[in-house]
Amino acid sequence: MGRPADEQPALAVLELDPTLPAPAVDDAVREAAERKWTPAKVAVWAAISLLGAVAWFMVALVRGETVNAIWFVFAAVCTYLIGYRFYSKFIERYLLKPNDRRATPAEYKADGKDYVRTDRNVLFGHHFAAIAGAGPLVGPIIAAQMGYLPGTIWIIIGVVLAGAVQDYLVMFFSMRRGGRSLGQMAREELGAIGGTAALIATLLIMIIIVAILALVVVNALGESPWGVFSVGMTIPIALFMGVYLRFIRPGKVMEVSIIGFVLLMAAIVGGGAVAGTEWGAAFFHLDKVTIAWGIIVYGFIAAILPVWLLLAPRDYLSTFMKIGVIVMLAVAIIVVRPEITVPAFSEFAGRDNGPVFSGALFPFLFVTIACGALSGFHALISSGTTPKLIEKERQTRFIGYGGMLMESFVAIMALVAAISIDRGIYFAMNAPVALTGGTVETAAAWVNSLGLSGVNITPSDLAQTATNVGEPSIVSRSGGAPTLAVGLAHIMQQFIGGTSMMAFWYHFAIMFEALFILTAVDAGTRVARFMLQDSIGNFIPKFKEASWRPGAWLCTAVMVGAWGAVLLMGVTDPLGGINTLFPLFGIANQLLAAIALAVCMAIAAKRGSFKYLWVVALPLAFVAVVTVTASLQKIFSPVPAVGYFANNAAFAKALSDGKTSFGTAKTVEAMEAVVRNTMVQGVLSVIFVTLSVIVIIAALIATSKAFKQGGGHDHEDEPRPSRVYAPAGLFPTKAEKELQAEWNSLPAGQRTERPAHH
Repeated sequence: MGRPADEQPALAVLELDPTLPAPAVDDAVREAAERKWTPAKVAVWAAISLLGAVAWFMVALVRGETVNAIWFVFAAVCTYLIGYRFYSKFIERYLLKPNDRRATPAEYKADGKDYVRTDRNVLFGHHFAAIAGAGPLVGPIIAAQMGYLPGTIWIIIGVVLAGAVQDYLVMFFSMRRGGRSLGQMAREELGAIGGTAALIATLLIMIIIVAILALVVVNALGESPWGVFSVGMTIPIALFMGVYLRFIRPGKVMEVSIIGFVLLMAAIVGGGAVAGTEWGAAFFHLDKVTIAWGIIVYGFIAAILPVWLLLAPRDYLSTFMKIGVIVMLAVAIIVVRPEITVPAFSEFAGRDNGPVFSGALFPFLFVTIACGALSGFHALISSGTTPKLIEKERQTRFIGYGGMLMESFVAIMALVAAISIDRGIYFAMNAPVALTGGTVETAAAWVNSLGLSGVNITPSDLAQTATNVGEPSIVSRSGGAPTLAVGLAHIMQQFIGGTSMMAFWYHFAIMFEALFILTAVDAGTRVARFMLQDSIGNFIPKFKEASWRPGAWLCTAVMVGAWGAVLLMGVTDPLGGINTLFPLFGIANQLLAAIALAVCMAIAAKRGSFKYLWVVALPLAFVAVVTVTASLQKIFSPVPAVGYFANNAAFAKALSDGKTSFGTAKTVEAMEAVVRNTMVQGVLSVIFVTLSVIVIIAALIATSKAFKQGGGHDHEDEPRPSRVYAPAGLFPTKAEKELQAEWNSLPAGQRTERPAHH
């Protein structure tokens, strides 16, 4: 089906249906409207640019005792608006060149199951719900150890130039190829060796990603009866919503979302009442291992249930919750205007032995923040369900680039929440129990021993914070989720309710985060199952049939078993689980981003887009240097706090010397667990970086060949004329509204069916 780049058919070759209105606004009309600058338009963008410049000046250059949190909000929003309006439009116009006269896979492959034309706003919600997991919540909070400025710059600038670019390109190229997966595109574009390496790497990395997502939920809910009850109730609520939307009131998305939101609020309030009873406190007070097994069972069931029963309603509900809460937090920050006392660069910015995570600012800040700025996991979603649901090609900019900007805003809000709380509380919450001792007395003494400027915390400060948020303890609640919840509660109680409402806001935030993360666990497990089915299907074709239940169940069980084993390893890790596994998660996620960008670079080169290849090559070069450097340090560093094998050797020697405790491990069993875990992590690091380097080299070879030949053989599906119409962005333009009116005036018999809302 592929064609040399110089033989691409002209737009006029697509024979449009003369009985229907045009499937796209005329290019000349659209471009004239885009290039027309009125005085009002100039004034608006001048104001946005000026506000953004002032905000960046306040955040990055002014050095007072404090910095106001509102400048973080303004710097982020203004930069996103400029990046979306100008940079993403530049990529659309010169690199991708979408054509709305051309049918998307959702139109020409429509089957009512996987390929369904979906309203762009509903699809934006689905895509955002699928990509926005634990990463933008956890990474920035852990990275706050370094101070506020490094993370802020990478989250905001990184997403505009790298993260949103990757999501947009992968989604567009997958859509042009009938919705093919990233692994399948790599196999077609990079050849057998590069493609096979990419397939293996994506499968293994997916296991790590889903395991860490689940680990964050476990750490948030461990020994929290209120949290366990409230989050547990989201499952029957989602099931009810699925049945309601399927059988009782089909298509009533807003209606079922309002009902779901009311039920969620009831679950949060009810959780506090249940946890306050003797039986509730006993029944829902679960240890982390028990919760981990519950999530493993849940992951298997959620991945094999029909999409409409659990996954889809959770997407609807979580999108309203996610965007609503983040916007509400941004408004609260603007109203409350909390002062940030955390330094721009902390005492740990120049060291590699921080208590929250080990490693120097470069490269570990970038792999720790991960999803908030650039995420390889998104490439799997952008080449998974989303490209099979897009109505028109121009919508990929709004959904792909715009969706990632929204996730970056989540990351900035998480960072602001983390740095708005007392620094002493931050370190007491995020350091492993082996350092804090697990009690308020030992934690306070340890934090004060760090010698942090302006930090002098007391046991009563920690105890009072725990009481305010309705938890027995906040010490060593690592994983980012509890810290974000405390930060959100701290800001929101100043906005609404006062101190008496902190417990509600804390558990509201825990529920909000669990919705974020469980959605990604659901979707991640399902995508991982599809990937494994596709891989096995290369040898046993029957497995490629997604509807073949034995294959689906077997592949789901294998993938759940794999990430479940890593999850249990993290839960029982004496080094804190999330503290040691998150760097591996970050590196794996960024390596996957490098793979995705490498594939996009090869595709862009084969399209003959050499003049604009830097759009892909620059973020690829940066992420490759960062992740390979981080991987080499985790593999070869002689410092036990940084290097997996150095840590392994230190604990193995202690065991051979007959010691019964060593470092953070207080028992022989704990020491053995460290030896086992560090070996697994070290071996995985070697495998990940090796496979990724193979893929990048294969992409460079493919790009070089394309450059010499002036293009290359593409693997796009044959273009088909479109017989439907839909606007491209959130708000239709004047020309789009006029064309939509033409379609609306068609006789009922000539109208194409409305987009589905699954």
